[in-house]
Amino acid sequence: MTTSSASSAAAARSRFIDLHVLQSVPYSNLNRDDTNSVKTVQYGDRERTRVSSQCWKRAVRRYFQRTVGEEALRTRRIGEAVTKLLHDERQWPAELARRAGQHIAAGSSIKADPPSKDDPTWSTNAMVYVPATAVGELADIAQAHREALEGAKDMKKGGKSVLPQEEIDAVLRSRNGVINLFGRMLAEIDEAGVDGAVQVAHALTTHGTDVEVDYFAAVDDITADWRDTTGSAHMGSTEFSAGVFYRYATIDLDDLVRNIGGDRAAARTLVTAFIEAFLLSLPEAKKTATAPHTIPDLVHLSVRSDRPVSYAAAFEKPVTASDLGGYAEPSRRALADYATAATRLLGTRGVVTAGWAGLDEKDLPGLGTRTDSFDDLITASVAAALGEDGAA
Repeated sequence: MTTSSASSAAAARSRFIDLHVLQSVPYSNLNRDDTNSVKTVQYGDRERTRVSSQCWKRAVRRYFQRTVGEEALRTRRIGEAVTKLLHDERQWPAELARRAGQHIAAGSSIKADPPSKDDPTWSTNAMVYVPATAVGELADIAQAHREALEGAKDMKKGGKSVLPQEEIDAVLRSRNGVINLFGRMLAEIDEAGVDGAVQVAHALTTHGTDVEVDYFAAVDDITADWRDTTGSAHMGSTEFSAGVFYRYATIDLDDLVRNIGGDRAAARTLVTAFIEAFLLSLPEAKKTATAPHTIPDLVHLSVRSDRPVSYAAAFEKPVTASDLGGYAEPSRRALADYATAATRLLGTRGVVTAGWAGLDEKDLPGLGTRTDSFDDLITASVAAALGEDGAA
């Protein structure tokens, strides 16, 4: 087999695109726990700042949706959304629209919770995750059965909806590119589950971090201007930290292509949009108080035909600051050194292509071919992963 044919054969077997990102984030609190504290993790006997995968994945999904022009809706209040659409856009009487929403919520295979003092609407007791267009499709079902709804009563606990369950389930089973990529867990409806094609790790700092408590006070403007007095109208404290984060995700191309019925052109669009979203998105917690809008210092993409490989272990031993201060440069060196060692252990048989782009002016052996921009790196990696003509 020639070198070119070997490369093509390897590309045809490609399954995974690994995304490794190093990003310096200044004073912020991207992801708070239930007490508004910075999330942390103990790793390598040092406390690190952590951002949960769920938190960053939500930021990625919102960026991704803007890019591809498709949206998915995760909610327990799908009936309420139908009520609003019927009343506001289709001019249904308020009481009839409300009843239609009740029957939609209670009419699927998912059990529904009746109104309570705190929540006056019917809601599904499991969250549905559907294309945003599903709200209109459910409203169409109500429209087609308007006469039955006009003759029906408001839903009661244990009552049966007058709307066809199989039609509602079919809508809740529908999916788009967002769901095909990120997956869906919905056990209550047969064949509604979708295996996600992406896996996202919790982000953690490459070094130990200290959580700082920021005391603040808000001055009452009227008091300050009109009275000869001092003091504040409100006092409080918030936790913040800063550091260089290692972020990792992997895309299973087999799962994605299977989810979209073998459409490789669609796969290229979805994968490209996801990688861009993963690189450039940022959780928005406390953004008005911290504006931590940095970009990645380094991005390394690796296309593999065997299995995903995370480089989180590169930072089990916490990085120490350089002589001039700072963790960014030594973190980039640590990642490159670990990649070199990992490749030596595993061999190159599973690597289809590897490359990187970043702020570093020096070469980083072990990370593959350097490119000048994130766009060029994404384009080359996706082409190689899909085995397209002209891919390296």
